[in-house]
Amino acid sequence: MSTEAKVELRELGNTGLKVSCVGFGASPLGNVFGQVPEEEAIASVGEALHLGINFFDTSPYYGGTLSEKVLGNALKVLGVPRNEFIVSTKCGRYVEGFDFSAERITKSIDESLARLKLDYVDILNCHDIEFGSLDQIVNETIPALQKLKEAGKIRFIGITGLPLGIFTYVLDRVPPGSVDVILSYCHYGINDSTLEDLLPYLKSKGVGIISASPLSMGLLTENGPPEWHPASPELKSASKAVVAHCKAKGKNISKLALQYSLSNKEISTVLVGMNSVRQVKENVAAALELTSVGKDEGTIGEIQGILEPVKNQTWPSGIQQG
Repeated sequence: MSTEAKVELRELGNTGLKVSCVGFGASPLGNVFGQVPEEEAIASVGEALHLGINFFDTSPYYGGTLSEKVLGNALKVLGVPRNEFIVSTKCGRYVEGFDFSAERITKSIDESLARLKLDYVDILNCHDIEFGSLDQIVNETIPALQKLKEAGKIRFIGITGLPLGIFTYVLDRVPPGSVDVILSYCHYGINDSTLEDLLPYLKSKGVGIISASPLSMGLLTENGPPEWHPASPELKSASKAVVAHCKAKGKNISKLALQYSLSNKEISTVLVGMNSVRQVKENVAAALELTSVGKDEGTIGEIQGILEPVKNQTWPSGIQQG
């Protein structure tokens, strides 16, 4: 396979944007999972762009604004033309707490643009809206975001969160076309694919779909989840068994999990946190292998068998650390 092969681009809802099927989750650049030297951060962003990843997702919440600063600096240092990358950041969730008021959102975008060293962001997502009042999101936040769109500071509007019910609640109450994308996490992976049931509805609303955390916040990794992971003991133990099973077969659980999530073309992009050139290369290699060889149905079937008793088991939204 030529090293110049690039990841596939997919349409994002009705936005007209074509996003790489693997998206660069920039929360690790905020040192959320350990220190990332600045030169490694710049090299990772550079490698991602080189291999065809054009979608970068961050938030002022990640690393207390550090992730935005590091990403903005990397894009600046690399001198990438603005039309060659797509940046999504968020508003409403900050280290000091949640605030979805029109006033805070309007200030928030200016702060984010300054840190990102950009004139506009492609997508501004309301961050983890289940922690606010959904009626405020409908009646105050989204109208405020539409003003930012008119002002040219953002191109598209999104909402994010864990419980899937928040998306239907908001989308059923706002004028059609006022929300362009949703970002869902931990609901489209080998252990939990409940987002699938919502895909026809989201499509009918013309909304682009971003899925994050195919590794279920560390459950499907050889290192295992962080101490604070909110999954039940049963889900943690089944995930551990899956990791051991894959290891015994000489397979990489994280690669299989990513390929599983990437194989649904109705999901425009799968966001994966990355903080090193090695991780970028591994994620792109997994995506390219999926295109050329397909996914390992046998091992994925075995994994699903082990996870069957805890299938689609989620956890209540909680304020996660980091």
